[in-house]
Amino acid sequence: MTQSTVPDRTTDRSHHLRRDVGLIGLLFASVGSIIGSGWLFGAMNAAITAGPAAMISWAIGMVMILLIALTYSELGTIFPVSGGVVRFPHVTFGSFASFLSGWILWIACATVAPIEVEGALQYATKYAAFTKEHCLSACSSSAPETVHTLTALGYILAVVLMAVFVAINYVGVAWFARVNTVIVWWKLAIITLVVIAFLLTQFHSSNFTSQDFMPFGWRGVATAIATSGIVFSYLGFRQGIELAGETSNPRKYVPIAVVGSVVITGIIYVGLQVAFIGALNPSDFAQGWGKLSFANDFGPLAAISSALGLAWLAGLLYADAIISPADTGLIYTTVTSRVSYATARNGNAPMALARTNRHGVPVISLVLAFIVGLIVFLPFPSWQQLVGFITSATVLSFAPGAAVVPALRRTKPDIVRPFRCPGGDVIPLLAFISSDLIVIWSTWTVNWKLFVTVLVGIALLVVFHLVRRNTPPLELKAGGWLVVWLAGLALLSYLAGDLDDAAKMGFWTAVVITTVFSVVIFYVGIALRLGRETTEEHMRTITAEAAAEDEALGRVD
Repeated sequence: MTQSTVPDRTTDRSHHLRRDVGLIGLLFASVGSIIGSGWLFGAMNAAITAGPAAMISWAIGMVMILLIALTYSELGTIFPVSGGVVRFPHVTFGSFASFLSGWILWIACATVAPIEVEGALQYATKYAAFTKEHCLSACSSSAPETVHTLTALGYILAVVLMAVFVAINYVGVAWFARVNTVIVWWKLAIITLVVIAFLLTQFHSSNFTSQDFMPFGWRGVATAIATSGIVFSYLGFRQGIELAGETSNPRKYVPIAVVGSVVITGIIYVGLQVAFIGALNPSDFAQGWGKLSFANDFGPLAAISSALGLAWLAGLLYADAIISPADTGLIYTTVTSRVSYATARNGNAPMALARTNRHGVPVISLVLAFIVGLIVFLPFPSWQQLVGFITSATVLSFAPGAAVVPALRRTKPDIVRPFRCPGGDVIPLLAFISSDLIVIWSTWTVNWKLFVTVLVGIALLVVFHLVRRNTPPLELKAGGWLVVWLAGLALLSYLAGDLDDAAKMGFWTAVVITTVFSVVIFYVGIALRLGRETTEEHMRTITAEAAAEDEALGRVD
């Protein structure tokens, strides 16, 4: 087989990132990003939505994310550059596809740091009035929908925490990696300790059947995957992809970090859900799983620990509820700036976003992430109000990458692939279908906001191309299928409805139609891919940048 050559290229040091993250740092960046605020709230939220069958939700969520992770592992080892999730669609589907997936991903990433801050402050409400209970539905109803929103004091501390994320990132990834590795060991120790302590202290096996194992059917299981924080709790796997350009041996380290992080945390999460349900007192859900509640459930795991007489564990959890979300917020502040960096390098955003400081950090992108993060606190002042939006947006941004794998195999079968997904088109196709199903399961209440955000992004792209000269061609012939795909998903989401509403189509009908639609769109997109010559040109641009970064800053093998 032949391998594409990488041309020499004059480089500007102001546009390069540092390569200071090793295998452990890369793996821990993914694990650390996965274990954030999701596990602190996910077990209870999933139990409310799916009952004891929530353990199935965690397992299915792990498999679906693992499928996506495998496709990105192949791409990440071919193109080990920062902001890879944005750049991969650019290779086979062109500039428009790259911008659209990058815009959705950037929105999702920019909202993660704020939700992690909100999660930390919700648990910290035990010590000060950082949040207060707020009714989303009528408080006088028999079962009002409540969330914990930020108070004035909470807003002030939230701004301070966001500023700390920026300050740490400003000094570069090497500093970040050193801080993160220590914190991830803490995270793994705490979540493992919770599972073991709950299982050994109190375990009511009857809790799994007394109110039915699957009280809300498969629709409840599916909705829990998308809206209870389950998929959200796995999304950090992609940090192994986003930081691929900053590791010393991406061809070896990326697959290990990406796949390993999903498997490790998946096993832990299923164990946590089992331990959580077994540790509950039957009176906590006597009126049904949909009305599960107990004292101080603003911090559910810590509250159960206290009820079990494990005051020491409750203390550790209240501390971890600050450390874990803060660490994930730190990581996503890094990644958000890398996504805008990559979008600028692709020519779909101002080049100022790609300008880096002497530490190799894209400063303007970092500041932009900070500003947008502060704005997000206003319309989404609580963890519960933001989690579904982030989940749907993130998996939506992953889907085009799944189609890139078979498209690139057809266009460039001779390219060297250090890691290759087995089974031909099977894994990429299942990853694409999984992404679409998760979006549908996120419910229309969440998704209509997401699709409006997509329209805003398209409008911004049009304005950018109108006011700036020498912008790259949009290549709509190859990437225009994404518009049809998004429009179809919007319609299917509307027809599928919400868990507690009368849907316009049944659950399994929605699953079948979405699957068929996904298969058709998947192969239509592949058929419309860019030609070999244009693909090779885009590949040279991406690989040349990786080579230029090596030349300017060096890589330790």
